[in-house]
Amino acid sequence: MSEAHGTAWKARQVVLSSRPLSWINTAFPFAAGYVVTTGRVDALLIVGTLFFLIPYNLLMYGINDVFDYESDLRNPRKGGAEGALLDPVLHRLVIGAGIVSAAPLVAAMLVLGGAGHPSSWIVLAISLFAVAAYSVPKLRFKERPLIDSLTSSTHFVSPAVYGLAVAGAAVDPALIALLTAFFFWGMASHAFGAVQDVEPDREARIHSIATAFGAARTVRLAMTLWALAGLLMLATDWPGPLAAILVLPYIWAAFPYRSVTDAGSAAANGGWKRFLWLNFVSGFLVTMLLIAWVVLA
Repeated sequence: MSEAHGTAWKARQVVLSSRPLSWINTAFPFAAGYVVTTGRVDALLIVGTLFFLIPYNLLMYGINDVFDYESDLRNPRKGGAEGALLDPVLHRLVIGAGIVSAAPLVAAMLVLGGAGHPSSWIVLAISLFAVAAYSVPKLRFKERPLIDSLTSSTHFVSPAVYGLAVAGAAVDPALIALLTAFFFWGMASHAFGAVQDVEPDREARIHSIATAFGAARTVRLAMTLWALAGLLMLATDWPGPLAAILVLPYIWAAFPYRSVTDAGSAAANGGWKRFLWLNFVSGFLVTMLLIAWVVLA
């Protein structure tokens, strides 16, 4: 392999480890919360969106791929869009790339937004802690059943909370209902995603919400959490209640696996792939609802 090809291969692996399909899932919540609250496009919006788009995901998923290498070897899903199977020679590179790309943006966010809203520093610190704690040795929240889903949901909700905090959003019952619904959605998504990995996780002696509760019960828990998220959206300001129906496609995607056995849990990957594409459709519809909310406000 030539030096140029080797460099290109390493770059592709680094990007793949950040899960490009999921970039929007963390950048959009921050940007939406910030823009809806402030009504402006400024340096903090640009810097924060860039951070939550790429470096944040590179840290979150890259660290996970490094410390999950042994179990990923047993997982047929790895090596593509659902996660890189990182060659050990790339481990330091991936972690280093995440830190180097994130550090200047985090510093800029603290300077641009922290002075006026110090609570945002706490939110950002919790967000970054959750990113590391999920995978790093000793902490390994991903191996603590239920805490794994709570932590994973924090990965996606905390960018929204940070955007709201740094923008000085007023906290009211409707906003709490919205964020709680989002948190339940995140827990459900993690739990359902864990089902497909029950067998490889058990072979690698990795504990998860799905290995602890069993595949079928975890699917049903995910469906329940999605349903609760939908109900909570009914308590938000109009047209927020319309978003309640967006949980139905997720429940539909999980429904065929409600009785799946642990031995057959890999079949849930079919529902997971539908889940990944549903996120794009839901994201578009949520954007339309946000625009309508701004117009009606």
